[in-house]
Amino acid sequence: MILRRLSEFDLHGRRVILRCDLNVPIKDGAITDDGRIRASLPTLRLLLEQGAAVVILAHLGRPKGERKPELSLEPVGKRLSELIGREVKFAPNARECESAAKALQGGEILLIENIRFEAAETSKESTERGDLAEVLARYGDFYVGDGFGAVHRKHASVFELAEKLPHAAGLLVEEEVRVLQTLLESPSRPFAVVLGGAKVSDKIAVIRNLVERVDLLVIGGGMVFTFLAAQGLSVGKSLLEVDQMETVKEVLNRARERGVRVLLPTDILVATEFKDLPAKRTLATEIGADEMGLDIGPDSAEHYAAALRECKTVFWNGPMGVFEFSNYQGGTRAVAKALTEIDGLTVVGGGDSAAAIRALGFADEQFGYISTGGGASLEYLEGKELPGLVALR
Repeated sequence: MILRRLSEFDLHGRRVILRCDLNVPIKDGAITDDGRIRASLPTLRLLLEQGAAVVILAHLGRPKGERKPELSLEPVGKRLSELIGREVKFAPNARECESAAKALQGGEILLIENIRFEAAETSKESTERGDLAEVLARYGDFYVGDGFGAVHRKHASVFELAEKLPHAAGLLVEEEVRVLQTLLESPSRPFAVVLGGAKVSDKIAVIRNLVERVDLLVIGGGMVFTFLAAQGLSVGKSLLEVDQMETVKEVLNRARERGVRVLLPTDILVATEFKDLPAKRTLATEIGADEMGLDIGPDSAEHYAAALRECKTVFWNGPMGVFEFSNYQGGTRAVAKALTEIDGLTVVGGGDSAAAIRALGFADEQFGYISTGGGASLEYLEGKELPGLVALR
């Protein structure tokens, strides 16, 4: 995909609308992981260095058109101001800040309140989205799409607005596409994909696409139990998607046909309740009827790590267990540590995986690339056309 690049334009003295992904976790009013804010800084700094005035659009959570105080971007603006080292003005209403936007001078920043407070942003009706985009387009004379985590959404500030103004992809989007395209077209081998998280149904499309391209497929998280059940094993009270079992069998058969190695856990950490209780280790073939699996076991974690260290390219999306529970972090920690030891390209696929490595004390710099877009990364790797990228071609 060929995107219009920022380097093709002189934006000195222009008012630029910058669509960022600032969708960070906030607990009790405090940001717990500012990774996405930091990822937005290179493009913002470049625009400011060029003397542009910048109007930032972004979202937080899924307010569904309601103004929810706990999903306000105001704390994000304060953190952005600290990181960028200059004032970030704040507009509390996306439809009523034309004068504030037009008053901006070169080098100044205006952050507009959560764009998803506007129901039209996420509307399924293109006319409603277009009407909002018409309002937003008055705030600037150039559009930069840099919110990679939202490019798989056909939303007003992602798709329609880009069509109404001269536009380019931001540095973050440009780099995300470059890295993901490398995975699809020219990975160094052996190439491994590690997929975790709760549900097979969330990942089955990307599994089907990547099983045609990878050398090693590593499965963890809650989705493991649908794979185990598809092989005839009892999984007790573990998360199970019965309707996906036949699909899983097809994937395993295709992997065998192509000679793709598939790793599933041989041991599991289980509990009788979904709580951070002391873990019991059991073999994957011996999960009790009253037990639920909450992490891969230590033998599996060691086996996964050893296999990954032999690879030259690894993409990882989804934790191996319930890493929020201290007793069930071992599998995710082992995979993360293995990725830091690989001599090659390692890509952490956003979302829970990025949050997990930071929560476990790993630094971003220990990995080759950390994507900001969980869902967007997966849809790109499925081979889908993403609306926010189509608009920037």
